[in-house]
Amino acid sequence: MPIDFHLCPSEAAARAAAASFAEKILKPARAMYTMYPTQHERFKASRSIYEAAVAGGLIKGQIASSFGGNGGSLVEAAILVEECYVVEPSASLTIFATGLGLTPFNLCQKPETKAFLEPFLSGKGAPLASLVFREPGGVANWLEKGGIGLNTTARREGDEWIINGEKIWATNSAGWDFKGADLACVVCRDITDSPAQAPDADPKEKIMIIIVTREDLDRNGPDAFQVIRQVETMGHTTVSGPHIKYASVRVPAKNVLCGPGEGALIVNGSFDCSAVLVGAMSVGLMRAAFDAALAFAKGDNRRGVMPLLERQAVADLLSGIKMQTEACRALTWKAAHVLNAGPGDYGARRELALAAKIYCSDAAVKAVTDAINVVGITAYDSSQPFAELLNNAMVLPIFDGGNIGIRRRNLQQLMMAPEYDAWAATYGPSK
Repeated sequence: MPIDFHLCPSEAAARAAAASFAEKILKPARAMYTMYPTQHERFKASRSIYEAAVAGGLIKGQIASSFGGNGGSLVEAAILVEECYVVEPSASLTIFATGLGLTPFNLCQKPETKAFLEPFLSGKGAPLASLVFREPGGVANWLEKGGIGLNTTARREGDEWIINGEKIWATNSAGWDFKGADLACVVCRDITDSPAQAPDADPKEKIMIIIVTREDLDRNGPDAFQVIRQVETMGHTTVSGPHIKYASVRVPAKNVLCGPGEGALIVNGSFDCSAVLVGAMSVGLMRAAFDAALAFAKGDNRRGVMPLLERQAVADLLSGIKMQTEACRALTWKAAHVLNAGPGDYGARRELALAAKIYCSDAAVKAVTDAINVVGITAYDSSQPFAELLNNAMVLPIFDGGNIGIRRRNLQQLMMAPEYDAWAATYGPSK
């Protein structure tokens, strides 16, 4: 069968549906939320957009079909993310962060957990999910032997688990009213038998994921969950990822999604999937920057005799942005396809997901900067889209696992492995 770069019917349909949603629902969003002075107010103001996403199937579309969802391939997800991000990144991130919060369910495939997903399958309301992982002080070395590991802990007591700890940057983790998300996959460390982390212990053996629902938090009382600080960010200014605290939150044993020793694999797998989607976010921002800069270069001459586009320096910058955008999209789609379908073992397939995250996010920052150089000082006017594009692009290399502290180290670990097979994700195993 020849290599085919055309979209299949389901992929083309996903693109058309996403583009329509972006044009009709997302495009007017910024004018609506920018009237609010603080990030948490802008987040709350974006609820109607999220409700439209729920009604339109964008949340159900992030749940595997085995649980009753409409989830398609990771390639389709990347296409959807790009189409939304090219129009309105900030409100889009809230939608796709719920998808990240649901990814552990898709990966674990435990039928007994389907009941937790019912609010997200209904197509009604505005249920939020969150993968609650990162902590104050960072988590880049969370699995290093002898290290501190995660500070968020869980202790078994009878038929319950008791969770204590602080988290930050977990999008959607506080819910619309900042009293807790509808569903949170809380990544924590089991201390039932050993409260202190032994110097020679493997932290992976203690990592688990516990489901905490809004009903669990409400049952525990008003002091069980607290927002310590609302975080104001440079870009994505409607997104909520506050500093939160769980204080002796009791949940039933049935809420354990991944028991001790199982959690790290699912956390890493979830972020492998999201790495591909950060590649798609990057492409969306690059595409928006190119379109805006191209339109400016066609319509402005800066008091010269010809449009800017006819100037070689301008054309060179624009052609560079366009080529990088195409290259990043190709890498993102390849990474999405390979992560699901191979070839190669999981390490080989994962390598392309990491590459998509690193390469595309770095390229997005450069592309927006180049677009600003095309436009010149006019780009510094906040009525132009470029400042917001740059603020949104700047986070891509440092969130979802920072490129330097985490993602490149993941690549290093893969290459250091004795069984490393450099080109297996393209050609299959060499032996």
